[in-house]
Amino acid sequence: MLMARLSYLICVLVSLLNPINCYSIGKSKPNGQHKTLFVFGDSLFDPGNNQYLNGSGVEGGAITWPYGETYFKHPTGRLSDGRLVPDFIAQFAKLLILPPYLQPIAHHFTDGANFASAGGGVLAQTHPGTISLPTQLSYFKAVVKSLRQKLGDVEAKKVLMRAVYLFSIGGNDYFSFYSQNLNATQSNRRQYVGMVIGNLTSVLKEIYGLGGRKIAFQNAGPLGCLPAMKASNPQLGILCAKELSALARLHNRALANVLKKLESKLPGFKYSIFDYYNALGDRVSNPSKYGFKNGKAACCGSGAYRGMNCGGGRNGTEPFEVCSNPSDYVWFDGGHTTERTNLQLAELIWSGAPNITAPYNVKQLFGHA
Repeated sequence: MLMARLSYLICVLVSLLNPINCYSIGKSKPNGQHKTLFVFGDSLFDPGNNQYLNGSGVEGGAITWPYGETYFKHPTGRLSDGRLVPDFIAQFAKLLILPPYLQPIAHHFTDGANFASAGGGVLAQTHPGTISLPTQLSYFKAVVKSLRQKLGDVEAKKVLMRAVYLFSIGGNDYFSFYSQNLNATQSNRRQYVGMVIGNLTSVLKEIYGLGGRKIAFQNAGPLGCLPAMKASNPQLGILCAKELSALARLHNRALANVLKKLESKLPGFKYSIFDYYNALGDRVSNPSKYGFKNGKAACCGSGAYRGMNCGGGRNGTEPFEVCSNPSDYVWFDGGHTTERTNLQLAELIWSGAPNITAPYNVKQLFGHA
């Protein structure tokens, strides 16, 4: 026990910036097959990669208080008061919480890696300066190369085929389109969704070509209902931005179709889609059903619905308020959920029933050979 404590202290001293790797030191690995988790995505899944980017201010000031306060007791670059969905999924799989891929530490890629970036999109042109999905794919290719060098081609292929690939991406592409095309026709919207889905499909095929077989998606959420969206569009009042949520629904239908097609064409390809759109939407509309007191406003921020400037905004100097108990709230800031919400969502991804996570949940995906 003393050795475990000493190891933990040394780990924290060596990695003060982001001591995520230290949380499970001293815990033995369970018997059974080792699990591997690769994470691709945006701010909903970013464990702090953006703080290592040159010249890119971390979206929403996630390296300032009160981000990280509930679990980590300091900001880590995560846009929440504590753990994110992939952190919980890693813990459910008996893995260490995956650190940011860009964190300059010795990584254990047999556990997986998290490439997600706040502001990142499927399309390279969405929010330049963040890590787009094509760049995240290039990072994954570097990890594959590292695994092959360390384990040899045969063992590396086994790790890649057993791994689960968890995605949350697309929302930023639609925020971008919506803000630049306020008078878009339905035809414009469909064309844009087709472009996003086409690019996403290409990435999935590349991952399959490198050995990936088990793909898990959190689909696009009710984008028009974010506190930040309401705060920046006061004319909405208590309503959501319909066109934005409609884009998310278009995306989700197209995503379901393309994953089904890939399953029929690619031997061994299996997938999971978590209905994030409805799971989060129901918590926003009916918070008390899930143990929350507030589903509309954020815990942290300023202005209407506390939708802006949590942590002081981009420059860290804007005034803001923080609620006394984040677990009473669905939203932590204007666009990101609290740790308590994230735990509920992660449980649905991990072991949700077929009406919410299908055709497999992530626990089932890990169980497949």
